[in-house]
Amino acid sequence: MHSFEVIGGKKLKGEIIPQGAKNEALQIISAVLLTPERMTISNIPDILDVNLLIDLLAEMGVKVDRPQRDTCIFQADDIDTDYLRSDAYRQKSGRLRGSVMLAGPMLARFRKAFISKPGGDKIGRRRLDTHIIGFEKLGVRFRYQQEEGLFHLDGRDLKGCNLLLDEPSVTGTANIVMAAAMAEGTTTIYNSACEPYIQQLCKMLNRMGARISGIGSNLLTIEGVSRLGGTDHRMLPDMIEIGSFIGLAAMTQSEITIRNTSLENLGVIPDKFRQLGIKLEFRGDDIHIPEQDVYEIQNFLDGSVLTIYDHPWPGFTPDLLSIVLVVATQARGSVLIHQKMFESRLFFVDKLIDMGAQIILCDPHRAAVIGMAREQRLRGITMSSPDIRAGVALLIAALSAEGRSVIQNIEQIDRGYQQIDHRLRQLGAQITRI
Repeated sequence: MHSFEVIGGKKLKGEIIPQGAKNEALQIISAVLLTPERMTISNIPDILDVNLLIDLLAEMGVKVDRPQRDTCIFQADDIDTDYLRSDAYRQKSGRLRGSVMLAGPMLARFRKAFISKPGGDKIGRRRLDTHIIGFEKLGVRFRYQQEEGLFHLDGRDLKGCNLLLDEPSVTGTANIVMAAAMAEGTTTIYNSACEPYIQQLCKMLNRMGARISGIGSNLLTIEGVSRLGGTDHRMLPDMIEIGSFIGLAAMTQSEITIRNTSLENLGVIPDKFRQLGIKLEFRGDDIHIPEQDVYEIQNFLDGSVLTIYDHPWPGFTPDLLSIVLVVATQARGSVLIHQKMFESRLFFVDKLIDMGAQIILCDPHRAAVIGMAREQRLRGITMSSPDIRAGVALLIAALSAEGRSVIQNIEQIDRGYQQIDHRLRQLGAQITRI
């Protein structure tokens, strides 16, 4: 296993371009199974999870041509549907939670699918209920095969219906939309996720010949069609990377420009960092973060302590709460971080406390951060990355800390961030992969 060795306390400077959105990529790339025609996808993030999914598609029989690392041409005109119940599929898909996204397009086009138990990072339970219940209401029959560790889905009676989701799950919505796109009749999905990733998927499906209305709202209407064709699609920049780089600039007192951010798709993300006192300048589609000695957390209008919490879109994404928490450790003032959507994502704060941060972990969902206003810097330690987002938060903490830090289990970081060490070195960071 590899580690990062970081010598912190150095100011960074320069420009950085965010990778393509990982969460969009897993949906869009799965959708190539919906058509036998060519699909050209660009701005693909060159990261472990996405590359695993591309490899999985190739083993299923999808023709994959990758003229550049950020561009793939897919053609799913000769699919081995039985591969999905093989030991090889189960082992590979078990490493990747995103493999569940194959079920919707497989049901739509081939009327059968197999889902293995979800893999992914350890941030608490991540239920498949929304996917399975949604498929069931569309007429899919399923059974769990204990010895195989697979859900067998039979979609021969796939029909449109009215759905009310019990949670606005992004992956659940995407999976149901893809299945409904070629179901018989009309499907309505109320309380659907409406993140930019879902909007991008729906717009692409419409270019392929689907009939989806209500895009951008929490009520989608899908009129089933019998066939979908090929198209080209370019993915949005990754909003989580953009937020991470804003936090990095603030923590390291650096002047950084983030290029090509698709500002219109960032929602409340810039506002949340401004609530921490971080200055942001919008220059066209770029975000410039000037060097800032101290940033001060705002209170609510009545003077009470600020609370930042996650919420489904257009609320604040849970993937950036770990970044916000780290950034708050060096702010002036206090903030309560409330992680509502996952129960284990705050379990990295013990490492920050070991680095000298003043944090009270109230329970698995809430942490009170008392900012130190740089009067006492974090100190370098040896630590391990528990998941993708906490790993990058710890990396940002290490880059701002005094002395040497070692971050172990960086395979977690590699799953979500493309060549992060190389890109940070271009800004002047002292980081080595060991």
